Amino acid sequence: MYYSVRGTLLHTEPGVAVIECGGVGYKCFTTFTTMSKLPAIGGEAMLYTFLHVKEDALDLFGFSDTAELTCFKQLLTVSGVGPKVALAILSDLTPGRLALAVVSGDAKTLTRCQGVGNKTAQRIVLELKDKMKGADIGGDVAVAASASAIPDSNAGEAIAALVVLGYSQSEAAVAVGGLQPDLSVEEMIKRGLGALAGKV
Repeated sequence: MYYSVRGTLLHTEPGVAVIECGGVGYKCFTTFTTMSKLPAIGGEAMLYTFLHVKEDALDLFGFSDTAELTCFKQLLTVSGVGPKVALAILSDLTPGRLALAVVSGDAKTLTRCQGVGNKTAQRIVLELKDKMKGADIGGDVAVAASASAIPDSNAGEAIAALVVLGYSQSEAAVAVGGLQPDLSVEEMIKRGLGALAGKV
């Protein structure tokens, strides 16, 4: 119903931004990521919106970019994930990091988000993995997807070894994903560790 709202930022509070458009103040629930991109009170703001219809309320959600809006909509398709949990996830993870965690099967990263238990995290990975593989959110997503595709391959074994060493599934998948597939598991682990050490 509403694609976006543009107008004067009237008020903010944690998780909420009020934007006045044509004399009407629209209360938009939003993520901490979007909140950090808003101007000072009185400045012009624009948010891409999603109207969530419930029996007793119409809630408007606003996002600074279409990638965050798309991820929000995808999260809502997962059984057991409502708007509150979807906002919590996107407040902790950028769309790129969320997609990376999903395609690499990294449910552990999702459990760090408020309101997301292990079962919910596993469900998100299971239900969104195919949808996010083709997402144009970041180059690392495609790399992680290809590395995680065959768990019994050398890359899969190297990723498992890096996870045992304390790295997240998504970090390990990105570190190994760009390597030659014919390398030995040991060489993949060695090069993966080198790549991960360079990011510290």
